[in-house]
Amino acid sequence: MSTRLRFDHALLPCGVVADAVIEVDEAGWIEAAGPAQPGDRTPRTGGFAIPGLPNVHAHAHQRAMAGRAEIAGDRRDSFWTWRERMYANALRFSPDDLEAVAAQACVEMLKAGFTAVGEFQYLHHQPDGRPYANPAEMTLRCLAAARETGIAITLLPVFYAHGGFGAVPPVERQRRFITGPDGFLHLLEAVRTAAAGLADVAVGIAPHSLRAVSPGFLIDVLAEASAGPVHIHAAEQLREVDECLAWSGRRPLEFLLDTVGVSARWCVIHATHMTESETRRLALSGAVAGLCPITEANLGDGIFPAELYIQAGGAFAVGSDSNVEISANGELRLLEYGQRLKRHERNVLAGGPARSTGLTLIALAAEGGARALGRPMGALAPGTRADIVVLDTGDPAFAGQPADAMPDCWVFACPRAAVRDVYVAGRHLVAEGRHRSEDRILSRYRETVARLNA
Repeated sequence: MSTRLRFDHALLPCGVVADAVIEVDEAGWIEAAGPAQPGDRTPRTGGFAIPGLPNVHAHAHQRAMAGRAEIAGDRRDSFWTWRERMYANALRFSPDDLEAVAAQACVEMLKAGFTAVGEFQYLHHQPDGRPYANPAEMTLRCLAAARETGIAITLLPVFYAHGGFGAVPPVERQRRFITGPDGFLHLLEAVRTAAAGLADVAVGIAPHSLRAVSPGFLIDVLAEASAGPVHIHAAEQLREVDECLAWSGRRPLEFLLDTVGVSARWCVIHATHMTESETRRLALSGAVAGLCPITEANLGDGIFPAELYIQAGGAFAVGSDSNVEISANGELRLLEYGQRLKRHERNVLAGGPARSTGLTLIALAAEGGARALGRPMGALAPGTRADIVVLDTGDPAFAGQPADAMPDCWVFACPRAAVRDVYVAGRHLVAEGRHRSEDRILSRYRETVARLNA
């Protein structure tokens, strides 16, 4: 039996529709979406429905150190000094710890308007570097957290073999991350076996970066893992670009585009520092740029060339990355604000005259994120999973606003999530702003983080 949901308004592919009905089948697929017909007696749930946003890039374990790296050191702070703090934090996690922290992060994602997550997971081994009996133990704890909370997940086990460009040996602090190609493929097979047949679970691969995976290793693994999304960090930091040039004579995106066949199955994370040529080439490759504006600002990475990239036809999505702040609308807001600060203009990413910037950002991020996660979502339309976020139109941000202004109000005038209800594949996971399991999950998270930070 199908379920009918009736909203005051819904953002459908055709635009904002008043008194909208979305029909969901038993398996969680949208069968129909459109205005209610005369005489329709479906009870009205109210609110403003938008597509659930994909969170294409997250490191669950980093949620436990949010706010813990904001004290200045005795030398100039940067991404690289933050990374040392992250390494120390990562060495403390047990599998139970990771599952507890990941579950809390997933609850916060759902309540923030994300309905799917790409978990870029690289804590593969025990704290001393020895493998677990199941090489996928830690990745499967992230899967368990997703299953407990109901969020859809694309598992992206990370291939991390080296400590720097040119196959530099890893440092001791990276011991939990490191695998060779054979070890990684063995781990990947364990992940695929565990995920087989599970609804709303996909599997891809994540070669960490050109710093961490040599070109030969990367090509070998891509040949063996010929299906599913491919996610990679690239050109996040200026130092990374300089080191890549010194090693190869080419910049990171230039190297990837020239040598490994970047295509529509790829999601390039950050891609902050690109030339105009690289920007246009990445856009034309069909890959998705996975942007994390809040983390990129927190780490001092820089500002992605979004205007040129989108004008060239590039697809993008957003992610919470370090989870220092988990906010779907906040990521979109900061993406646009970064362009404004860089260009000294307003509504840079609206897409043309008389277009809503907020609506454009929501639609593009939903579509690009669906592609990046290999998940049939991205729009409230027949043939997609029923991932629906219902905005709380009683929030002050929406007071007195016409319906067509609400996407902009949510992105630019709402410091809160203002999310009332969330459905993932038709399952009602967040009701009246509360996740069905949040008290139990939060209690476990508090105990875990207190112990990790002791």
